Amino acid sequence: MTETRIPLAGVIGHPISHSKSPRLHGHWLKTYGINGHYIPMDVAPQDLAQVVRTLPKAGFVGVNITIPHKEAVMAVADQITDRATLIGAVNTLIFREDGRILADNTDGYGFMENLRAGAPDWDPKSGPAVVFGAGGAARAVISALAEAGVPEVIVTNRTRVRADKLKDDFGQRVTVADWVQAGNVVEDARLVVNTTSLGMIGKPELRVPLDGLRADAVVTDLVYAPLKTRLLAEAEEMGCTTVDGLGMLLHQAVPGFERWFGERPVVDAATRAAALR
Repeated sequence: MTETRIPLAGVIGHPISHSKSPRLHGHWLKTYGINGHYIPMDVAPQDLAQVVRTLPKAGFVGVNITIPHKEAVMAVADQITDRATLIGAVNTLIFREDGRILADNTDGYGFMENLRAGAPDWDPKSGPAVVFGAGGAARAVISALAEAGVPEVIVTNRTRVRADKLKDDFGQRVTVADWVQAGNVVEDARLVVNTTSLGMIGKPELRVPLDGLRADAVVTDLVYAPLKTRLLAEAEEMGCTTVDGLGMLLHQAVPGFERWFGERPVVDAATRAAALR
């Protein structure tokens, strides 16, 4: 990384004040002694394209993209990775030296790295996975699970039509179950994933009967506020291995930081502490 120009990166959302990304990247910049900055930017939807195209001229090497821009920003990119195209959303932009904007989605990568770190004994090929939810996060998770070799992904969502769309997009490996059957489909699951906002602070609880959960199942929740959701607490009581959602946020940031600043950061206890500060 040349020192003639201080590299800048950041995160674009609307609103953005809640984002943990500035703390996370700031921690890594300090840890690795990198002379760079990571800046939160609140950008209204109507200004998104203009702002993104202007940033490289101001010294930015890339940005993260969060709600509500993760789909709209695809129209601004010059090149989109295959995984971002499949997921239908973008969370990372890389401003290349030739002026082109590369769009990627690292959510699935972050999900799998968090799962491997928190449940190292889980074998993707051991049996089906159940996914609660059918939004953008679910698409990233399903894509990653399919790539890892999970034989069947059972999707259940409060709105059935959205789950059916996932089956159309991802093919035969995806099975759809009605939301009222959610408690039944977990019985054979080796992995259970909540990708909805249910259970988050300020949101209703995720009320799915877990009586049939296997004790050797792994349960993970993408919600990280609170760190231990009701889903994770109940699964833990049943003897399941549980993985909280904070690690996904941390791991998904690794590829972008490496591309922007030339150093591959390590997700460790200090990283978690920095994000929670």
